[in-house]
Amino acid sequence: MSDIEIARAAKKKPIQEIGAKLGIPTDDLLPFGHDKAKVSADFIKAQAGKEDGKLILVTAINPTPAGEGKTTTTVGLGDGLNAIGKNACICIREASLGPNFGMKGGAAGGGYAQVVPMEDMNLHFTGDFHAITSAHSLLAAMIDNHIYWGNEQEIDVRRVAWRRVVDMNDRALRQITCSLGGVANGFPREGGFDITVASEVMAILCLSNDLADLQKRLGDMIVAYRRDRTPVFCRDIKADGAMTVLLQQAMQPNLVQTLENNPAFVHGGPFANIAHGCNSVVATKTALKLADYVVTEAGFGADLGAEKFLNIKCRKAGLSPSAVVIVATVRAMKMNGGVAKADLGAENVAAVKEGCANLGRHIENIQKFGVPAVVAINHFVTDTDAEVQAVKDYVASLGAEAVLARHWELGSEGTRDLATRVVEIIDEGKAKYAPLYKDELSLFTKIETVAKEIYRADEVIADAKIRNQLKDWEDQGYGNLPVCMAKTQYSFSTDPSLRGAPTGHSVPIREVRLSAGAGFVVVVCGDIMTMPGLPRKPAAEAIHINAEGQIEGLF
Repeated sequence: MSDIEIARAAKKKPIQEIGAKLGIPTDDLLPFGHDKAKVSADFIKAQAGKEDGKLILVTAINPTPAGEGKTTTTVGLGDGLNAIGKNACICIREASLGPNFGMKGGAAGGGYAQVVPMEDMNLHFTGDFHAITSAHSLLAAMIDNHIYWGNEQEIDVRRVAWRRVVDMNDRALRQITCSLGGVANGFPREGGFDITVASEVMAILCLSNDLADLQKRLGDMIVAYRRDRTPVFCRDIKADGAMTVLLQQAMQPNLVQTLENNPAFVHGGPFANIAHGCNSVVATKTALKLADYVVTEAGFGADLGAEKFLNIKCRKAGLSPSAVVIVATVRAMKMNGGVAKADLGAENVAAVKEGCANLGRHIENIQKFGVPAVVAINHFVTDTDAEVQAVKDYVASLGAEAVLARHWELGSEGTRDLATRVVEIIDEGKAKYAPLYKDELSLFTKIETVAKEIYRADEVIADAKIRNQLKDWEDQGYGNLPVCMAKTQYSFSTDPSLRGAPTGHSVPIREVRLSAGAGFVVVVCGDIMTMPGLPRKPAAEAIHINAEGQIEGLF
């Protein structure tokens, strides 16, 4: 059966039964239908004194058209841990509408390792993204309204830093002119839109511990500058309270289930190529109080999602992962080895060996954070024994281990070996997590550290304007913040066509943005866009409702 047919055939349990597996009383669940619910803030607060479970990060090699299956492996590992008798829960991100209707497709796993309800998760779900978009838009409206009614804060209209957002890929909105049409419509100025998942509000929701923390972070956001270059904060516009009201329900984690009726938190969704790429801190911390093992994922390859998970999320939230699983496929190794997508079905051990350099780079990078890593070979039916063994031998040569996983085809039965090995690694107690760089380093040194240690670049190219901006932020007290690199996901370099494990390249910085509320500096590299565009043939062209009232083309 296809992924969508498998999802439709799922025998889901009432969400109250899923909550009961984690000890969540019915009264502490806010149901959205029969198969999804939010967990109350009061219940979460009451778990504060409990001991944490073990945190497992699932990451991957750089994505290729051949497919890697990071979310599928996350779900499969969670089911596998439960199958070997462990109390395990998974934590993943919510899907953005823009990529779903663009080219990425659904984000709920695949085969027999899925989270359901699939259609709901990939569409409006529980409305969290709409709440984030609305809160962001409220602030944008209040900034322009403040300027219109006298501009008490003396905002320089040329230096309004707060862009607008929409949860859709729309390149026409990247750069706009707003407030045209005369005096009644305000002061004309240039502006633009980002996609909702790049909003600082999204990042803040995913890094906040509770509503009080949320409001403080929202208030700390810099929205504009005065003529003397002093910052104007969200709290100066008095928007932080109303924004928190709009986000109150969105702050509560969403509980759903896997095909095997195991609990899954799906909450928050910042992109990893333009934001920090992790699900919410509140969902992860809640899961750690309720389960012995928590499997979470970080977006795209380990050079993006895992780097930010380890350097930003874990640093800021006080999390310490016990193991990392790096997902790779034989098909992707062959593509990294120079094989065209149309030829991936044919055995090519030499190309597998050639392409393993990309995987090796990610293994080495994860080891720099002091966390043991195991490779999950996500199995495809075209993989041959010789190709799989080539990957295992290469990984072994680096002092690590690769385990074949067949969760797409077999569900938890296909990840028992992987789950068992992950538990053994955790029990060995070798994890000594530490971020890659210290807080007290300069912002530019932090950027160079990531570029050279993770990307293996020779240099970072930044003009005087960018270097001076970073220095100004340091002088203003923001020098201790981590950096959030916005870069193509397809390569270690800023050139998406450069596969494998390139060295000797440069990382050009186009722009830097201070996310003072979220607590990091965004570094925009190369040609990466914070508002994606649609492809020539967007997925939306094939999405429709069939004669039976079912959604087709979404997955």
